[in-house]
Amino acid sequence: MEIEENCERFFASPFIELVPSSEYISFVSIVMKNNYAFIDSQNLNLSIRSQGWILNYKRFRIYLKDKLGVVQAFLFIGYIPHNQRLYTDLQKKGYVLIFKPTLIFPSGKAKGNVDAELVLHTMIEWPNYEKAIIVSGDGDFSCLIEHLSKHDKLERLVIPDQNNYSSLLRPFSQYMLHLSPLKSKLELLKKR
Repeated sequence: MEIEENCERFFASPFIELVPSSEYISFVSIVMKNNYAFIDSQNLNLSIRSQGWILNYKRFRIYLKDKLGVVQAFLFIGYIPHNQRLYTDLQKKGYVLIFKPTLIFPSGKAKGNVDAELVLHTMIEWPNYEKAIIVSGDGDFSCLIEHLSKHDKLERLVIPDQNNYSSLLRPFSQYMLHLSPLKSKLELLKKR
């Protein structure tokens, strides 16, 4: 009874503008979510670039928050000391960076496999989130995705390239969200 009276007083306030119920329900459902995103940065970056565009990480973080209710976005990335400005910029955009030491090959190419860290952190954070969003087209995550799905902890599987992802992920198509069609909203535009 007390809760009902408080709600009536709250909504009777002249400072509160009531919105149509369907919009309000949609807004509340997004706000009420406590979802975490676990992002394979190398797969995301290379998959997007292979399609001829560059991801705007700020817009992507806003998209994750607004559309999928993501309150924490973990970005798993190989650590290279001279990329410090990039790491600081990503943190300012709202990502929590989880670093993996990289190997530098004689050719100069760097490799930092983040798969194990992504799986481990998804399990470590398990009690802290309502549902997980996995961002990768890598089939190495199929067992993690299956486990999350079985326990009703998988919100979405975000596939960076709808034409190039592991066939091991196809059984989870009902969870898939493809980034390719979102290019117009998420592309980094060059400054003029």
